[in-house]
This record gives sequence, structure tokens and C-alpha cells, in this order.
Amino acid sequence: MPSSPSSRAQSAREALAVRLSHIRKDAGLTGRELSARCGWHPAKTTRIQKAEMAPSDADIRAWCAVCGAEDQVGDLIATSRVVDSMYQEWRKLHRNGMRTAQEDWTTRHAQTGLCRVYVSNAVPGFLQTPAYATALMQAITTFQGTPDDVTEAVAARVARSRFLYEGGHRFVVLMEEWVLRTRFGGSDTMAAQLRHLLTVQPLASVSLGIIPSTAQRVIWPLEAFYLFDDRQAAVETLTAEINVSQPRELDDYAKAFAGLAKMAVYGVSARALVEDAIDACG
Repeated sequence: MPSSPSSRAQSAREALAVRLSHIRKDAGLTGRELSARCGWHPAKTTRIQKAEMAPSDADIRAWCAVCGAEDQVGDLIATSRVVDSMYQEWRKLHRNGMRTAQEDWTTRHAQTGLCRVYVSNAVPGFLQTPAYATALMQAITTFQGTPDDVTEAVAARVARSRFLYEGGHRFVVLMEEWVLRTRFGGSDTMAAQLRHLLTVQPLASVSLGIIPSTAQRVIWPLEAFYLFDDRQAAVETLTAEINVSQPRELDDYAKAFAGLAKMAVYGVSARALVEDAIDACG
């Protein structure tokens, strides 16, 4: 079974730690000696070498300087940044609120021609109404205990909808039917969100597929993921955003998306499922 994105991120951290350990050993320094020369506690060196702590750019520069390996600084920092972007905890991303993370997603969409999206938990951000987004993001902020900038974050999230109307962007969305019946906010908020789906469904830039709850599964329900062209996948777990760029893993996500797409219904059939969900809002 292929390794998961999170385990691959940990493997990448460990590989970076091994490189730093080898640089120290090649310099003939013990962990305590390196720590003393860098001016930090020996426990920090131990944690870095065990991949329990990610080294900062400054840590890498200091490490290489005392080991006479300044020529490796650039490559090590670049590697460290790639590793750090692979697995990003939501609480870290949202430590100053959610707005900045939303703006980062806007940049990704701006650079993407084809965005394939599978959601099993909530309507994708670029299709959300302000009221629905507010209810959802308020719940996330409360759960994570991060700063409340929901008003600003919602504005940044909803602004992404402009890509539906600008040339050069296409969105293929697959949504589990139960997402249509999973309420955020009151009945009016949910009904308005579902009606908005019907409004954007005819757009040339949008392909909306709904996977009926009664569908015969060929792909099991997965965590939400976004495929940005063929260069990156972003997977949303409870605690972290996992970014995948390895070709083999991207192929797996594309294969899963194709299987999910075969179970979905489109056009009039998808519209009927949305209308049924609107009626259920009462």
C-alpha cells in the first residue's frame, strides 16, 4: 500500500535530519560541541536530529557555519521549506486568524487552469455564500481556538468566486450528496447556499457532480482534496493541510477523482438532488 501524504512528509523531515547529522559528523563535532558553538541547548540539536523539531533558516545557517558547510546552506533551506509546506497544521496556519490562509488559496486558484475538487464535508470555498462561509468558519475558529477574524476571512474566501467568471479557469467539483444536507447556519442559510449551487451550475467554467448516497461505491468516501492542474494536490484533514507534489501520489489522486466522477450524477439529475435538499430545509 502506498504511503500516506502525512507519512511521506515525516519521511522527508527525517531525511533532512539525517543530512544535518551527517554534516555534523563529517565536521568531527559531537552534538554538544555543535550546540555550544551555535549557542543553543544540546536538547535542540537532539530534537533536530530526531526530526522532532523543524530547523529554521537561521538554525540551518548556524549549523552549516560551525561545520564548515556553508556551500550546502541554500539547498538545505530550500529542502526545509518544501518539507514544511508538505504538512501544515491548521492551528499554525491560522495562528493569526484565517484571512492569510484564504488569500494563499486565492493565489493557488489564480495560478490554476483546471481545479478538480472532491468534497465530503462542506461546499467548496469558491462556491460558498457569505452566510454559509461565516457559519462554517466560525465553527472552525471556535474548534481550533485561533484568533477570530472570520469577517475578513469570509471576504477573502468569497472573493475567490470571481475565478468562476474570469477566463482561463475551470472547476470540476464532485460532492457527496450528504454535503447538501449537512447544515451550517440556519435553515435559511442552508437553503440559500443550495440555491446558489443551482445558480452557478450552468456556468461554462463549472462542472458539478453529485455522488448519490445510494451510489454503488467503487471509491470509498475520502477526505476533501483539491487537484491544481497536474502539479499539486491539497488534502484537508482534521488537523492539517497536506500538500502533495510527488508524481506517483498525484496520479493516485487523479485516479481516485476519476473513480469518484463515474459514481456522480450531473445536469438535471444533480439539480434534482439539490432541489430535494432545499425542500428538506423546511
